[in-house]
Amino acid sequence: MILKLVTEGPGQTQLLGETLVKVAGQGCILALDGDLGAGKTTFTQGVARALAIEEPIVSPTFTLINEYEGKCPLYHVDLYRLEGSVDLWDLGLEECLGEEGVVVVEWGEKAEGFWSSTQGWRLFFKVKDGDRREVCITPPSDEYGERLERALASEGIGVKKWKGS
Repeated sequence: MILKLVTEGPGQTQLLGETLVKVAGQGCILALDGDLGAGKTTFTQGVARALAIEEPIVSPTFTLINEYEGKCPLYHVDLYRLEGSVDLWDLGLEECLGEEGVVVVEWGEKAEGFWSSTQGWRLFFKVKDGDRREVCITPPSDEYGERLERALASEGIGVKKWKGS
């Protein structure tokens, strides 16, 4: 199942992050892809809001991994500056994985296969016009997709879905 939606601005992109992490729960891995400025860090700010993190969320481009404390740890990974595919285990990310944390990986295509667990989500962000962003979401299962669709509908965000690979 793939869910497709359009956010109407940064606030709604943050609301998407907030809503998705509430559905996904602790221990999830969110692999984000899309061009520069497509909304990946804005989405992560919404994830942080759901986790009651008060510290400002910025892209960890130069540090690779930022850790934030809230209801559970948030590990914000940015692979933009790295060349080719990356072995996230070599970065020490295995220490971030666990039942209580949330891992967000920007430029997730550089860590192909990392999100293969039952908690892995794939998101692709595309700039539309102005502040609008198109987001395609591949949840780890149809059940998670259905739950996210219902949660977004309750927030007034319409979703198109289709089955298939």
